[in-house]
Amino acid sequence: MKQYRVAVIPGDGIGVEVTDVAWRVLQHAADDHGFSLRGEWFPWSCEYYLQHGRMMPEDGIETLRAFDAILLGAVGWPQQVADDVSLHGLLLPIRKGFDLYANVRPHRLLAGVEGPLRRGDFDILCIRENTEGEYSGAGGRLHQGTPQEVAVETSVFTRHSVERILRFGFEQARRRRKILASVTKSNAQKYTMVMWDEITHEIAAQYPDVAVTRYHIDAMAARFVMQPDSLDVVVASNLFGDILTDLGAAIQGGLGFAASANLNPAGDAPSMFEPVHGSAPDIAGRGIANPIAAIWSGALLLEHLGEPAAAADIMQAIERVTAQGMHNDPATETIARGVIGALGKSA
Repeated sequence: MKQYRVAVIPGDGIGVEVTDVAWRVLQHAADDHGFSLRGEWFPWSCEYYLQHGRMMPEDGIETLRAFDAILLGAVGWPQQVADDVSLHGLLLPIRKGFDLYANVRPHRLLAGVEGPLRRGDFDILCIRENTEGEYSGAGGRLHQGTPQEVAVETSVFTRHSVERILRFGFEQARRRRKILASVTKSNAQKYTMVMWDEITHEIAAQYPDVAVTRYHIDAMAARFVMQPDSLDVVVASNLFGDILTDLGAAIQGGLGFAASANLNPAGDAPSMFEPVHGSAPDIAGRGIANPIAAIWSGALLLEHLGEPAAAADIMQAIERVTAQGMHNDPATETIARGVIGALGKSA
């Protein structure tokens, strides 16, 4: 029996609750499809930070390197630990340490789910550059706390990283409807974003079967609302992709359906899978968090590991549950039991 090792980091708040559900679903799917998932749980979180002064141990990255994949719940407890501390102490080091340069988020309405738009016939795969750009962390502050205080933050775009995220996007477009949208703001940012546009043009010549359109970020934000059905694969920088994917979550019914994959396409390090709804401290511990985004992220994890049948089974089970309206039940456990009960049944 094939076995995969998965590092499980529940994190903070509702991350603990939804990760428990996702892991149970993954275990059932693995049993049904003849492979094994061996999980090791790590308590790295804001609570861990308060006890140890850091979000994860100094050798955390090397510890995770031995695993086939990482399942993350949610990180953040701003009442006790500043968001920039928790983000730069756990999530970003994992993304950069393992070169998880492709952040992939699917946006579509599941059966039975109503979004805020009048139309629901969209299926968008948003691909965000995940390791540099506007979130490179290059900069600093001078004369803090004085009237002369200065803060400088510099975006860093390299040809290497822009080219590989665009190429990844083109490859995904070839597997789908052969439509790609590249998002920049090159009319205002005349160095980094103009370079991105030029590289898009260069790579597009190597994919003549893919229709390519370039959009400015403001126009793309409007298109997500007005014409989402015109989009297929959308590729954007770290910041622009971050904004667009939250908008994508909104039109697909909310953050409770927002799954994501942080991928190292080369496969030389473990990729990480996480719902992107955050830790939601206001509802943590009440048993009412929607676990579907975490379960969907688990399906992406199995697909990445080379178990597409099991991943498809999970997605079919999710849609059987949403088609019945069970996602409207405020109980996390109700959805968990529904999805587990629907596994392995014909569509």
